[in-house]
Order: sequence, then C-alpha cells, then structure tokens
Amino acid sequence: MLSVEHVTKRFGAFTALEDVSLSFSPGVYGLLAPNGAGKTTLIKMLATLLFPTSGQILWNGEDIASLGEAYRARLGYLPQEFGYYPGYTPRKFLRYVAALQCVPRREADARIDGLLATVGIADVADKKMRQFSGGMLQRVGIAQAMVNDPEILILDEPTAGLDPRERVRFRNLVHSLADARIVILSTHIVSDIETIAGRIVMLRDRRLLCCDTAAGICAQLEGKVFEVPAGAPLAPGQFLLSEREGAAGPVLRVACDEPPADGVPVPAGLEDAFLYVYRDAEEGSRGISARPAAGKGRRKGGRGHVDGGGARAGAAGGGMGARADAGGAEGGRP
Repeated sequence: MLSVEHVTKRFGAFTALEDVSLSFSPGVYGLLAPNGAGKTTLIKMLATLLFPTSGQILWNGEDIASLGEAYRARLGYLPQEFGYYPGYTPRKFLRYVAALQCVPRREADARIDGLLATVGIADVADKKMRQFSGGMLQRVGIAQAMVNDPEILILDEPTAGLDPRERVRFRNLVHSLADARIVILSTHIVSDIETIAGRIVMLRDRRLLCCDTAAGICAQLEGKVFEVPAGAPLAPGQFLLSEREGAAGPVLRVACDEPPADGVPVPAGLEDAFLYVYRDAEEGSRGISARPAAGKGRRKGGRGHVDGGGARAGAAGGGMGARADAGGAEGGRP
C-alpha cells in the first residue's frame, strides 16, 4: 500500500500542498484538479522527484525516501513531457530504458515485445520516433513506464495535446494496465477519468478536498442540477455550469439549492461537480465535502450568479486535509 501521511510541501514562502493524507491500493485513481492546485507537486513527490517539507510518504509502511532505489524499482512514471531520442526506434528506446532499469537483456526483449503489442505499436516498433504523432509518442511513453513491470504506475497529464480518438485509446489502454497495480492518473480533463477511475482524488487550494467514487461525488449534487431555457435570467444562488443545444433551442445547465422557475431536474455528472467545486473563488458558495476512504453556445462553466454568503469549498468547507482512505523511472531525456 502507498500512503501519504500529512504531507506539506513548501517552496520558500509558497505552500504548494498542505496537510494531505491519502492511501492507495491496487486500482485506478484519478487525480482531478485545475492547474495550480498541486497535482504535479504531489505526483513528483510520489515519484521521488521532490520530497515533503513535512509529513512522509510510505510504501508498505516504510518511508520512500529511505527506501530509495528499492522503491523506484517498483515505480513506473510518465511525466507531462517525457524525453526521448527522435532517432531511436521504440524497440531501441525501450531496450535503453530497460538497461537503465537493470532489466536483464533476455527478459527485457520478451517484455518489450509484449509491451509493444499492448500499446498498439508493434507494427512500427522499428521505425524512428521522429515520424510519430503525439498519440504514438504517448504510447511509447506508457511502454517505457511499464518496462520494469511496476507495482505503481503514475501518469501526469498524459492526454494533453491528444485528439479525441487518441484520448479514447489511451483511456482504454490505462484501464487494461490496472490489474494488480496502483495506477494514478493526474489530469484536469474530466472525461479522461470518469469512466476508468475507481476513485477520484480532488484537490482545492492545495489541500485534499475528497477521495471518493465518481458516483459518490455526483451524489452530493443530487437534486441541485437543473436545465432552464437559455433566455431565463439567473437568480441569486444559481450557478451556470454549461450551455447546450436542446431539441427546442439552447438550454442552460445550472446548480442551485432551490428549483428554478421552468427548471427541469437532471442527473448531476462529474463535469458538473468539477465546474461547481472549482468555480471562481470570488463567487463563493458551498462545495463538495470530503468523504472517507458538455454543444452550441458559450464555453462551459464560469459565469453565473451565486450566493456570496456561503462558505468556500476549501479551508472553510468541511473536510479539507482530512484523511481519505481509498480501496481500490521517469523516461526522461537521457
């Protein structure tokens, strides 16, 4: 089990993460938060690229800082931008990574053949990577993170820059790799984790907001999401989530405690929860509480009138920094 115990990370006077506690067991975890919320800082600490200012990260009860290489040997990591030699083929690059991981050549070759097939690039295994699209390179990135058959697989913003088809393929691939290992997928793209993550970790204001299933997070907005005609003015206490083109014309999707006039209740989705929790700070209002262990029209989210008297989802919202128990070697440029 991988445990984060009351971890705080500061860079001088700036606090990047504060009092975060989590536990990970085999399964897929989605680390969901907007840019600047602390996702990458947490990911880098899990990958031993950074170390906590206070608190500790444990692997089976031992501090990963003291475990050193013994921990990193169990780790596979795909950073936001992984380095590679454009003149290398995938097969040659994976052999290079295997050598850095001290995987015996015969064992490495057998594993590489399997990985090339798993990520769907066996037919281009001997072509130079300078010819590859972003999606193809991400497949190589996944393969290099799996060369040592890791028990922990960490993927930091892996679908950034991919087209929709490649993103779907990538999500399917991640799901297939999750058997008997911990997979942590960091992203701010809701659809990347909604269908594959068993549990979703949400950060806000550099603290832990919740660690729950998608269904559990959406349930906290049950009865609070409505669709109203696009011409209807937003009343105090109503927050605009998105707009879409309905059968009878544009409709607004809003969140509020009281049913609006002409409002039709609709099931809340994870994207609704994401937009509601991470609405602009000056708009205030309540958010998702901590729980133990999208057509034609304007862009989604952002502009609605809300009741400014509510507590922010954050330090004032209950549960931030509470423990959330969940069940369920960087390929850098050489």
